[in-house]
Amino acid sequence: MNRIDRKFAELRSAGKNALIPFITVGDPTADVTLDIIHELEKSGADLLELGVPYSDPLADGPVIQESSGRALKSGITVLKVIEIAKQARSEGSELPMILFTYYNPLLRIGLERVFELMKESDISGVIIPDLPMEEDAEAKQLAERNGIHLIPLIAPTSSERVQKIVSRASGFIYCVSSMGVTGVRSEFHAGVDDFLASVKAATDLPIAIGFGISNREQVERFEKTCDAVVVGSAIVRRIGEQEHRLQDESTKQDALKQIGEFVRDLKGASYQTQS
Repeated sequence: MNRIDRKFAELRSAGKNALIPFITVGDPTADVTLDIIHELEKSGADLLELGVPYSDPLADGPVIQESSGRALKSGITVLKVIEIAKQARSEGSELPMILFTYYNPLLRIGLERVFELMKESDISGVIIPDLPMEEDAEAKQLAERNGIHLIPLIAPTSSERVQKIVSRASGFIYCVSSMGVTGVRSEFHAGVDDFLASVKAATDLPIAIGFGISNREQVERFEKTCDAVVVGSAIVRRIGEQEHRLQDESTKQDALKQIGEFVRDLKGASYQTQS
């Protein structure tokens, strides 16, 4: 069974929701990313999105764009991200990992090769935000062949396409909370609750929501209607703030601890009482 399916089955049977952090792999370095992965898992992350740095992003806001710039300077590529995932697994990580990448880097390497490498590295899913459903046949076929979920993004404006998108989906459905790019927000799309209800009515797959969620109050708000909440920019921002301390052996552990504490806060009292 795919790790994503297993994790959501476990959470559903326990009546719990998933917290899915997003990180930009290689920010600030590949080695530090491995430390961050283990810290996030220890701090209550249920699944993990591994962001591939990209110089011309479609969906990324300024915080993630800046983190991509830092990662690209250290030579991070799609292949390096897959390698880091494999190393994290060899070091004991059990997190279901999801690759978040744009389509062009995959095409340059070759889709067949990329999906085979993802399988070898035990990556459970992939999100490709600039690949529309109408053009994803090859990627979907390769994903299915390699036991990897091709996870769709659905925006509040997708109302007429919801049924078509979810009918071809696997793993879970990633719902976008607001229009525009990623980034911390104080308010969400006015019709977000009706939008989530329409998606939930159309599928039995777990529903995740992301884009703009940055604190425990917002996580709790969406836990009532979703199976999972994705937090990206708020975590990436904290990693950026700790950039230099994460690269100094004398301060790295404390910097990691601060990132972990933020994730524990997002997770809430239910995790704190288990720790």
